[in-house]
Amino acid sequence: MSDAEILVSGATGRTGGTAIDELLKMGKSVRAYVRSDDERATALRQRGVDIAVGDFTSIDAIRAAMEGIRAAYFLYPIAPGIISAAAYFAQAAKEAGVSAIVNMSQISARRESASHAAQDHWVSERVFDWSGVPTTHLRPTFFADWLIYPHFGREIWATKKITFPFANGRHAPIAADDQGRVIAHLLANPQGHEGKIYTLHGPVEMNHSEIAAAMSEVLGARIDYAPTSIEAFKDRMENLYKFPPFLVQHLVEVAQNYHDGIFSGTNDAVEKITGTPALSVQEFIAQNRAVFA
Repeated sequence: MSDAEILVSGATGRTGGTAIDELLKMGKSVRAYVRSDDERATALRQRGVDIAVGDFTSIDAIRAAMEGIRAAYFLYPIAPGIISAAAYFAQAAKEAGVSAIVNMSQISARRESASHAAQDHWVSERVFDWSGVPTTHLRPTFFADWLIYPHFGREIWATKKITFPFANGRHAPIAADDQGRVIAHLLANPQGHEGKIYTLHGPVEMNHSEIAAAMSEVLGARIDYAPTSIEAFKDRMENLYKFPPFLVQHLVEVAQNYHDGIFSGTNDAVEKITGTPALSVQEFIAQNRAVFA
């Protein structure tokens, strides 16, 4: 292992990848925890990032990746297994003397959540708290990136419609890149953030009609919001997108949470932590215009 001081899991994803970019700009020595030593790992290595290979099912692999690390980022997908993964990660960090963990949770993480994934995220937060390793929990609202994910972005551009089951609910979309910058700053300078829970929002709370109007403004083509039912959206996820059942169950409950206002609100946490404001929807769509080409 190298002299890396910061460990980033999910290093080839949106939040982890941006966190690594930001940390390298700060001159930090970074180790990426990846599942396979593939071309993406090679690209990171060529940029000076140390590579540790493993997954969240092996505490020994995680412990080896933690060697010499002082701060670590934990990211787990919306899939079964997060509680044991958090326990392994926390225990390995404790054994290695890691002094700070940044944990990616979600805004719907609650003890009483009907979503199995959201409830598991809440329990995972508690696991990190019980470990005694100082942990900062991040609870983002809906990602702006929902608008450009391949299965959604292509459909929006082809139909010129956003067909989500969110009625007239509101949230302030936050870009994964802004979250990555928050993660990097917390890992680089964790003092004062230990034990905190930060909800992360974009700068402007909007409903999906307003989001569609913002997209139309940037793309020069009219996009409309055509709300669908939760039941119809569930059918699309199962039969068109072929999402796994665990993810479908989560998104169905998330849609109801959205109706209930769980995802609403806005704040300036991104700017306070990073010194730079979060992207607006217009700025985000402009940066990702190629998705709609």
